[in-house]
Amino acid sequence: QVQLVESGGGLVQAGGSLRLSCATSGLIFSTYTMAWFRQAPGKEREFVAAIPKNGGNTYYADSVKGRFTISRDNTKNTVYLQMNSLKPEDTAFYYCAATSIWWGLPRGTHEYSHWGQGTQVTVSS
Repeated sequence: QVQLVESGGGLVQAGGSLRLSCATSGLIFSTYTMAWFRQAPGKEREFVAAIPKNGGNTYYADSVKGRFTISRDNTKNTVYLQMNSLKPEDTAFYYCAATSIWWGLPRGTHEYSHWGQGTQVTVSS
């Protein structure tokens, strides 16, 4: 039913850029807060960025502020993550997620109900 499909991952040198996309289907996209999480080997999945249903008041993990930008296109049911000035520590499997929670600033994995399968981002030094 509900599907979130990430794309755009790959291998890039430190300082480079990548743009991730998450195409969704099976949900009323415009009613969901969308987010990106990432998980590196041996580590827990961590919050990266989120954008409310109206596209305003985006919020980010401190580690990516000023470098990453999350955006959404409700006409295409798609959320994006523009990643600039990439660092080796950004290397991880990146996941797209959706939640119907409209209060607060959800950033916990348990607060998100729908997940994509992820896309690998590898940043070389």
